Amino acid sequence: MTTISIEEAQAKLPDLIHRLHSGDEVVITENNQPVARLVHTAAEPLRKPRQPGILRGSVVYMAPDFDAPLEEFRDYME
Repeated sequence: MTTISIEEAQAKLPDLIHRLHSGDEVVITENNQPVARLVHTAAEPLRKPRQPGILRGSVVYMAPDFDAPLEEFRDYME
């Protein structure tokens, strides 16, 4: 853990950010009191965008009464 003053952090912020590695931490102080903490975060892996229709044709059977109302809900449907 590295500790630096707020003035030094302002002057070197881009350098501080680029030098951080996983698990590293920089504590920024003002008047010898900690006021902020700079921590490395892991980048999230990029996802491929979704493609519509990619599963088209994968349902090979659908019951003929698939859309029919359920017997248990007949009272609510009337």
